[in-house]
Amino acid sequence: MLAAFISRVLRRVAQKSARRVLVASRNSSNDATFEIEKCDLYLLEEGPPVTTVLTRAEGLKYYRMMLTVRRMELKADQLYKQKFIRGFCHLCDGQEACCVGLEAGINASDHVITSYRAHGMCYTRGLSVRSILTELTGRRGGCAKGKGGSMHMYTKNFYGGNGIVGAQGPLGAGIALACKYNGNGEICLTLYGDGAANQGQIAEAFNMAALWKLPCVFICENNLYAMGTSTERAAASTDYYKRGNFIPGLKVDGMDVLCVREATKFAADYCRSGKGPILMELQTYRYHGHSMSDPGVSYRTREEIQEVRSKRDPIMILQDRMVNSKLATVGELKEIGTEVKKEIDDAAQFATSDPEPRLEELGHHVYSSDSSFEVRGANPWIKFKSVS
Repeated sequence: MLAAFISRVLRRVAQKSARRVLVASRNSSNDATFEIEKCDLYLLEEGPPVTTVLTRAEGLKYYRMMLTVRRMELKADQLYKQKFIRGFCHLCDGQEACCVGLEAGINASDHVITSYRAHGMCYTRGLSVRSILTELTGRRGGCAKGKGGSMHMYTKNFYGGNGIVGAQGPLGAGIALACKYNGNGEICLTLYGDGAANQGQIAEAFNMAALWKLPCVFICENNLYAMGTSTERAAASTDYYKRGNFIPGLKVDGMDVLCVREATKFAADYCRSGKGPILMELQTYRYHGHSMSDPGVSYRTREEIQEVRSKRDPIMILQDRMVNSKLATVGELKEIGTEVKKEIDDAAQFATSDPEPRLEELGHHVYSSDSSFEVRGANPWIKFKSVS
């Protein structure tokens, strides 16, 4: 009788558990509508919408991507301090909503060029964590075969990673010129920071893009401090979205992935319609210093950084939206975190054990497609062979 009683109790518990699962599944959502911050407009009569729909699949995808970028950058910080990464290294943790939102608003066939703070865009453009971290450590398995490092990474329709401040401005206009010349309906996103916004070559690129109506979205990632000087001390006008003068502009909440996505879709449609370039200012924030040589707290306080982390963190904003709207559970998001951690750890293990490129490969890949030729080394008696 005792066995029968226990059996009945267990059966009731199982039925109740099944009902709870059913109720939970009924309460979960496939999509939800959210209000997003209205963009400030310049030379535009209308802008991006102030509400947007997020599906469960999109939310999980964005969450995984942002969390991957965050943990990849934290792992790069660790590898740098362990001296596996040498030279310059500029991290983008805190700015994850920018790279993920931008990619969500364009097509895979569109083009992107950015500054040396490029790791996040490398990942969203399709490079694996392994190829990025391995490039950072200068090994053969890196996306540039270990010869590019932190500031020079490339993949299909992604042109770096440029080490010279503002140099990507004219290059992006040139890519947009090629898009227009080919008539393929593609556009180019040209990213630069608030420090580079004061460069003359950015203004020159604006002029040519507007004159020729190039399909170029100029994007200023305004993280408030350029290298180590606040925007108020470095710029006579901090309205970067108006800097194009004769080019329409948008000021966007760069800490909200949905806001960035909708603004990017709007800007991309504007360019594809043949109206010429448009300018976006993404108001964002970096948690690390300008580079790994900058502690980041000599020109701002630790309290300021902590306040942004606690109130405006892009990953937490998306997480709260998804959980509160029943697009995902806390358990699901924790599971994603576990998977991402393993991916990052495995990539780091490979990045620190992969061999360095051989010296004779130094002259390889000078051109993308050409017959092999000799490249002179440090003196006339040292020669390398270039292989495409």
